[in-house]
Amino acid sequence: MAGRISDDDIALVRERSPIEEVVGEHTQLRNAGGGNLKGLCPFHDEKSPSFNVTPARGYWYCFGCAEGGDVITFVRRLEHLTFSEAIERLAARAGIQLRYEQGGYVPGREHGERTRLIDAHRAAAEYYAEQLGGAEAAPGRRFLSERGFERVDAEQFGIGFAPPDWDRLARHLMGRGFSAAELIKGGLAREGRRGPVDRFRGRLVWPIREITGEVIGFGARKLLDSDDGPKYLNTPESPLYHKGSVLYGIDLAKREISKRSQAVIVEGYTDVMACHLSGVPTAVATCGTSFGEDHIKVLRRLLLDQAEFRGEVVFTFDGDSAGQKAALRAFADEQKFVTQTFVAVQPDGLDPCDLRVKHGDAAVRELIATREPLFAFAVRSMIARYDLATNEGKLAALDAAAPVIASIKDRALRQMYAVDLDRWLGFMNERLVVERITEVAARLTPPRRGEERGRGEERGRAEGRGRARPEPKQQADPADPGVRVEAEVLKLAVQRPALLGPGFDALGPQAFTLPEHVRIYAWILGAGGVAQAGPGGREWVDHLLNGVEDTLRPVITRLAVEGLRAEVQNEERYGGAMLAALEAISVDRAIALVKSRLQRLNPVEEQQDYNRLFGELVALEQQRRVLRDRAAGSA
Repeated sequence: MAGRISDDDIALVRERSPIEEVVGEHTQLRNAGGGNLKGLCPFHDEKSPSFNVTPARGYWYCFGCAEGGDVITFVRRLEHLTFSEAIERLAARAGIQLRYEQGGYVPGREHGERTRLIDAHRAAAEYYAEQLGGAEAAPGRRFLSERGFERVDAEQFGIGFAPPDWDRLARHLMGRGFSAAELIKGGLAREGRRGPVDRFRGRLVWPIREITGEVIGFGARKLLDSDDGPKYLNTPESPLYHKGSVLYGIDLAKREISKRSQAVIVEGYTDVMACHLSGVPTAVATCGTSFGEDHIKVLRRLLLDQAEFRGEVVFTFDGDSAGQKAALRAFADEQKFVTQTFVAVQPDGLDPCDLRVKHGDAAVRELIATREPLFAFAVRSMIARYDLATNEGKLAALDAAAPVIASIKDRALRQMYAVDLDRWLGFMNERLVVERITEVAARLTPPRRGEERGRGEERGRAEGRGRARPEPKQQADPADPGVRVEAEVLKLAVQRPALLGPGFDALGPQAFTLPEHVRIYAWILGAGGVAQAGPGGREWVDHLLNGVEDTLRPVITRLAVEGLRAEVQNEERYGGAMLAALEAISVDRAIALVKSRLQRLNPVEEQQDYNRLFGELVALEQQRRVLRDRAAGSA
């Protein structure tokens, strides 16, 4: 087994793995001001972006799921890796050769399982690509040529050829140091009676890459009549390959998807190639499975799919009945996008690859340009099954289409499609169509929580009495001005400690009211205070996180990432102003206490105590005026 990765190499991996680039390979990030970036969280579904990245300090934090960390934490969480595996993953990305302690680096020494499988797939992809030029691969080259692809196109997409021998790839990879168990686990081979047998034989092979560009599987097309297998054969489920979330071409399309706010979903590998070569570089395809929820999650992060309806997803399907069924299946998932969704179907039934061969690149671009909203396509496909020349046919079509329109969540959009349906059916009676759809929608909509009253509500209260409730997670009340100032000062202490100077360390814990803030302040002082922080930055944040208890770790990470409440125009003055504002709040509390005590005294009978407290009040109010002037930046 490999020894411990050296600390110097871990530091180098962090240094050469900019967090904005690593995160940006999985979700689109946009400028959020103050040096921060923002995007949709890759760890939970959300409609508005709450995932923040601060490149200057190398940390991320999601305000939706309250998780955060550095680039290593991000990769570990995203890929479900150990710490060492995440380091190896990032090292491979940055081209860093890691050294292992307890004997140093030894070539061929076992790394993490994922790294080994990635290396095996990379070697397999190179081997297959080399074989495409051989005599045995003539059927594969002919297949590509007949579909309008040249050798340079095959090289661009990494297409290769799997020789027809039983174990040629397996013998090649084992000669490179990979074990039979690794080949079988990664789906490159299967168990045979005399050893591993190649999974793909005599087929044209497309490497399937994840969003970062690493090969994780293959799709193989049958070429030989003697092959009794399926037309297309894909890598089976493996530690790397999960067909429900894989999109072929996502590595090539990701930047254009983010840039154009558009994703085009096609059905096959050659369709992806045809689209990209025709000027539609946002095309991707599923791999041996229907388009599903995990695919949606991948695209939403790239599209920065929000309520603004700025982006679009375009589904392309064959014009035959199978293609229409696929479109209707996509309709079921459509409303999981906030982005607008469309369908592009070629009337003559040609897919993008055949369309390019027959009519050229411009025809593929025109196909995408003439897309139709998916709702409209789904409804039109439904009513096309009926004879609209008869009243009976019209009513049957209405009853068939009503559940489709009734399932539209947006009430205004549902109303508009009801009007369209009346026009498409030729009723010329909008009220009839709208009423029928409203009835169906009412049946489809379950009662919302809280709608049941009376005994049910009372029973719920009774059942709740005496039952231990979980403690709510302690959070600062954003409406409390004092708490907001406390948080802002702590953010400055974590992000820009030099702006606070020795005044922060002299505040004392009594300046903070929220217990969480008191503990953070104490931890900062225990770490040497801002006087020892220097200019701050990543080293200071790392220092604060080193050894901190688990409950405070996400809080410090949040403070390191969350933007300041205002743009810092005059940096030196801003730090002093925030300290003065916090001290002024403390003085306000002291003034309120003194006034309360004064009200309980008799100024005649308790004159001495009264005069003393009155003097304290005057001094406190003078101090408050000074602090407020400093907080306003006027002193």
